[in-house]
Amino acid sequence: MSEKEKKKDAYLFGQILGTHSFLLRDGFLKPDEYSEIKEQYFLPGGETGTAATVLDSLGASVIIDGTWIGTQVAPMLRGFYDGKNVDLSPLTFGEDNGVMDYVVIHGLVRSPMGRFRTLFEEGKRWWNVPKESDIEGCRVAAIDPFFMEESELAAKICGRQGIPYVTIDAKHDSYLHRHAAVNVVSKECTSEHYPDMAAEDILKIMMPETEGLTIITQGSGDMLYGRKDGMIQRMKPFDVEVKSTLGAGDTFKAGCVYALLHGLSDDELVRFASACSAVAISRFPLPLNPPRLDEVRGIIEKGR
Repeated sequence: MSEKEKKKDAYLFGQILGTHSFLLRDGFLKPDEYSEIKEQYFLPGGETGTAATVLDSLGASVIIDGTWIGTQVAPMLRGFYDGKNVDLSPLTFGEDNGVMDYVVIHGLVRSPMGRFRTLFEEGKRWWNVPKESDIEGCRVAAIDPFFMEESELAAKICGRQGIPYVTIDAKHDSYLHRHAAVNVVSKECTSEHYPDMAAEDILKIMMPETEGLTIITQGSGDMLYGRKDGMIQRMKPFDVEVKSTLGAGDTFKAGCVYALLHGLSDDELVRFASACSAVAISRFPLPLNPPRLDEVRGIIEKGR
């Protein structure tokens, strides 16, 4: 079997974008005031794009599918992943400009901009339908929830193939949550779908609905996690100097995928994913400086 024909460690399905990122020099944007750009880049982004970059850096091989790739994004994407262990073959390359976002960043603060609401409101699909042949033989998967029926189909294929998957921000009553090996729920998700509820109370709703591990992240606050019929556990994030939070959650997801690949316990998984995220937020831009395994292990050892 040729190198190209070998099955990858992980299958990733979801958002793959071209991200224009702008790191400001002297503080965040203020109305009617000039802001100086310190650094700017056009690089792969999106929850799946970023996770693929991180997993490749950690030494895992991946195959990715999801968003249709347009003419402005395609050359950058192909060039960036050339020579990396990231298989782009499932992707559809179209004739429009492609999906992009724009992110302004200063330290802990960032503001993403795009046309995603407009794209979804059009009622047209701008992503692929997952194929069983792409998923079959992979050891772990990661599925973004944003593509509705297609996201659920990817989860169902994983179920048929006996492949555990990580998802993000899936609600307690969703198919994705109920069948996930790990569901990582962000502070943004809890604020939107479970307003005015404490994180502990949200976990008490979510944990009984799945056999998998549910994790609630809270930025610099404690991570909470647990399983059905178990106790809620807490873990503090690692303390690092923050340069940019862009991609922190996507890197955490990638860390969970890597942990599943290597059979880590729940405590080890949360610690490893948190360390990945800690490395990620200490540099900019993340795609050009993704966490390496030795760096992640170093953060864990330092934090013991």
